[in-house]
Amino acid sequence: MLKKSMLYLFITILFIGLLSGCAQSSNEGGGEGEEVKTVKIGYFPNLTHIATIVALEKGYFEDAFGKDVTIETKTVANGGLFMEAMATKAIDVGTVGPGPLLNFYVKNKEYHLISGAVNGGAVLVAAEGSGVEKLEDLDGKKVAIPVIGSTQDVMLRKALKEADLKAKTSGGTVDLFAAAPADTASLFVQKQVDAAATQEPWGYVLENQANGKLLLDWDEFAWGKESTNTVVAARADFLKNKDLSQKYLDAHKKSVQFIQDNPEESKEIVIKHLKDLTGKELNKDEVDAAFSRLAVTTDVNEKVIQEMADISKEAGYIPSSDIKGLIDMSLLK
Repeated sequence: MLKKSMLYLFITILFIGLLSGCAQSSNEGGGEGEEVKTVKIGYFPNLTHIATIVALEKGYFEDAFGKDVTIETKTVANGGLFMEAMATKAIDVGTVGPGPLLNFYVKNKEYHLISGAVNGGAVLVAAEGSGVEKLEDLDGKKVAIPVIGSTQDVMLRKALKEADLKAKTSGGTVDLFAAAPADTASLFVQKQVDAAATQEPWGYVLENQANGKLLLDWDEFAWGKESTNTVVAARADFLKNKDLSQKYLDAHKKSVQFIQDNPEESKEIVIKHLKDLTGKELNKDEVDAAFSRLAVTTDVNEKVIQEMADISKEAGYIPSSDIKGLIDMSLLK
């Protein structure tokens, strides 16, 4: 009996020890027994994503999330790549143009617009020798856009509609040509395109390095100052964690306020960040000019987003313009 009792005691002690070890292993590095979380933030390496860049550089996300949350960042070149990364869960939340966001939302309701970030920030520039002096002159011309279905694509279609013109793909006469914004200056010089609908600072570059002529300034292009250029998008499963979602938006709002109050310091922050990221330093004059053509804000004009969806449907990019549920500003408010 004694041997059997000793055996039971030994098994009990061993079992308790194993449980203790498992608990310690599962909490290791989590602090207070909480599982370590990771938030994956996405953005573009350009000026219209200044709210995300400043929040990262000023440590606003780190402060908001706290030490138990790991922040991972991912930069992409365009909205299509951003949304593809979000679809594969490589991005949880971040800044993107509303065009690609609503295009994906119509096919999959897992993505939501939760805040504004930048209005404006895009212009329409005519190439030297193109003969384009006014919007109506784009009839039969080739216009560069960043990506098919991009926000600038949709903005251009809005402007063309006002001049009673259409893209070739919609039965009109204007040829839309997808090209990386950084390549448009070369396209201007080589006379391969007649104009470009582009975001800043590339509009300024086209004017000053390729002798382009500003056709529509940011406050005239498409919806003018109400043109939504960049928004905060989040995955539905990320939004289920109200605590993390709220903390992200708190940091975002803090960044927007800082930029509004400290424009000069914000420009320097972006210049340094992009140089560290890409190895290339933006010209201060380019940044100054670009900054004068955008408005950093958390506001979103929902009517503009709906009209963007209507234009995307007309262009054949999406099967429906029903975007009910896309915009969720509840956490922001």
